[in-house]
Amino acid sequence: MKCELNRQGIQMGDCLTMIQGNKKKIACDAVLRKNETGTWQRIIKSAHLSRPEHYFSIYMSGCNMNCRKCHSHEFTKAASGEWMTTDQIAGLCAEYREQVTVYEPLERALDWYASDLCRCCGYCVITGRRSPTCPGVLEPHQILLSPQGFGPARNIVGYTGGDLGCCVDFYVDLTRKIKTKSPELWILYETNGYGLTSTNLKKLREAGVDSFWLDIKAFDPVIHKKLCGVDNHRILDLPKQVQQFGFQLEVLSLFIPRWVETDQLSKIALLLAEVNREIPFTLLAFFPEYRMMNTRSPNTVEMIESYHAVKKAGLKNVRIGNIGVFAKTETDYELLKRETGIE
Repeated sequence: MKCELNRQGIQMGDCLTMIQGNKKKIACDAVLRKNETGTWQRIIKSAHLSRPEHYFSIYMSGCNMNCRKCHSHEFTKAASGEWMTTDQIAGLCAEYREQVTVYEPLERALDWYASDLCRCCGYCVITGRRSPTCPGVLEPHQILLSPQGFGPARNIVGYTGGDLGCCVDFYVDLTRKIKTKSPELWILYETNGYGLTSTNLKKLREAGVDSFWLDIKAFDPVIHKKLCGVDNHRILDLPKQVQQFGFQLEVLSLFIPRWVETDQLSKIALLLAEVNREIPFTLLAFFPEYRMMNTRSPNTVEMIESYHAVKKAGLKNVRIGNIGVFAKTETDYELLKRETGIE
């Protein structure tokens, strides 16, 4: 398959993918194909109700980046899973629709709002009483047990795992079929942004994709290239483009000591604030994974300083994620709560 990015005059991603026999192919050849009837197929690692997002996540094999920190490398950098047609995947989404316990409006078709509903403790189901940290929004009958724990089932489908947005026709076909079978489901695309050219964004909008969760890996182009194998100049333009096309948008970035620290994170935040100060932004703490096992996690003070810098850049909706990675003691939690107000 000829690289679709090359067709648009853009450099191919760092997408070599391991297949059987310790051989490698470019991702679009390794994990994507059309069957004898011309129907798109992709290797799918799994598909289930995920936590803490509280939506139906489709974990897809293959990716157009080669991130040193990838926590899904077992199936994003290797062809791993089951071949499924877009019809089969849309069928799974239709089955999920029957489990939905919370119907969100379009503006809440994001991960950001999941914690407004439930903290995944299952306390209300097990004891019949709400936990002290419960948001108090849902009733116990709206809480389900999924492979990743307790919580509601929102009317959202998430495209996640490896990102091959460069192969946009697959996503267009899948989205149209999901929307035909289950028009009440929102489509949230979790993306690294590399394949989201303006041409591809237009196609995804017309197909029915509703929202994006954009992972901006780094602001510095040299660091981004070292981290992920590709440049980031188009990715940094995406927040503006995504909002111009009318998608819902949220953004996340990781604090990675010695790689992506407060200086870069504040620049990312400033870029977002210039587009829209209301864009939800999640500041995630890095934890060692894949080819970065020798890189430490940030500490509580670093995360607090970064949080304040991001807020100072102008963003109104900022949260910290992976708190358990750096807040190891009661003292850490109390410091975090006192300095940021985050529970």
